[in-house]
Amino acid sequence: MKILTFINQNQSLRLGLLVNGNIYDVNNINSSIPNNMLEFLDLGEFGMEAMRVLERNIAEGKIDQVSLVFDENILSAPIPNPTSCRDGYAFRQHVAAARRNRGVPMIPEFDEYPIFYFTNHNAIQGPGDIWCMPDHFQKLDFELEVAVVIGKKGRNIKAENADEYIAGYMVMNDMSARTLQMEEMLLNLGPAKGKDFSTVIGPYLVTPDELEKYKVPAKNNHVGNNFALDMTCRVNGIEVSKGSVSDMDWTFAEIIERCAYGVDVLPGDVIGSGTVGTGCFLELNGTGLLNNKDFKPQWLQANDVVEMEITGLGLLRNTIKAVDTDFSILAKKKKPLSI
Repeated sequence: MKILTFINQNQSLRLGLLVNGNIYDVNNINSSIPNNMLEFLDLGEFGMEAMRVLERNIAEGKIDQVSLVFDENILSAPIPNPTSCRDGYAFRQHVAAARRNRGVPMIPEFDEYPIFYFTNHNAIQGPGDIWCMPDHFQKLDFELEVAVVIGKKGRNIKAENADEYIAGYMVMNDMSARTLQMEEMLLNLGPAKGKDFSTVIGPYLVTPDELEKYKVPAKNNHVGNNFALDMTCRVNGIEVSKGSVSDMDWTFAEIIERCAYGVDVLPGDVIGSGTVGTGCFLELNGTGLLNNKDFKPQWLQANDVVEMEITGLGLLRNTIKAVDTDFSILAKKKKPLSI
């Protein structure tokens, strides 16, 4: 199933089901299904089964309900207000390339355990405009990722069972303001302001059953589901990044195991994969400069159109916009105290 959140004519957010290119307002058809994604996920398997029945009845022509033709312009993030948002570090290729480009060796701990950080779950966006402040444009970057949504509460989940807790998959763009990020991480804390202005997910949530035909084995010495899903990113129509979900070294099951150790994971928690290899300008620019001293780095600019597409998960499109202001926190840095 493809489940989404859309904006109706009254500018209200509604839970929708995408069937044969049309969006159906599920609560209008079945009032037992809540009208927002978090409440729907809280129903667990009961809600999913009700949604499956609804999808089947629509496909068989048993539902006489007005629908909307799929239009990304009326989409919100599938989960506009997730309970939390974590981002992982699953792709070894990206980590190794980024460290090589900085002239430092691959960190051996990457292969020992999966890690993640919390980002701002109140800055989640879907398709559409991304408004950025002047400091964000100091090396503004995209990050091509895949994300999962937790579908039921759990704690101390073993990786062997963790895929059962995944309600669905989405495209994710972990927007990054690299100058802010690099400055604050000099203090060994973060990322924070370099990341918390926008994390984009969408265009819809795809349930795991739709991806069964793409399933491939996890990498050697890893456990959990893995899928051969092509990942691409285009900026202004030009492909800049290409990879595959199957390149994940740490699986979502293994990441969830670590997330849930000693704490609850909840329905509506979003967990990103981390950046696929070649999946951001920071890595691409570093590789380009390493191979050619005359390479010209590229960063996102105002009015750029970023399109991310993953097999089976759809196309997530955003336009970068500049807030009309000269307010800068980079300019407010204090000078070091003289000794």
